[in-house]
Amino acid sequence: MAKAEKLITTVSTKGQVILPSAIRKRRDWGAGTRLQVEDTSEGVLLKPAPAFAPTRPEDVFGVLAHSGKPKTLEEMDAGVLAEARRRHARD
Repeated sequence: MAKAEKLITTVSTKGQVILPSAIRKRRDWGAGTRLQVEDTSEGVLLKPAPAFAPTRPEDVFGVLAHSGKPKTLEEMDAGVLAEARRRHARD
């Protein structure tokens, strides 16, 4: 977007705002798109809402049960590589 377009919309009696079609198409915002609304000093900012809530490793560490000896980093790398090769071979 080289230059910001000056588009006008109206707030309905229900508080709804219709985003112009050109904006929705450019952003690929179809029906049902969830948007994050942020009130800034310059106005209202709309951004696609994240698909998942922010998560820290410590929030999920140890969630999956595992029995047996822990894998080394080398074993995990080898497992990932083996699966990538298996998936690539069937394509």
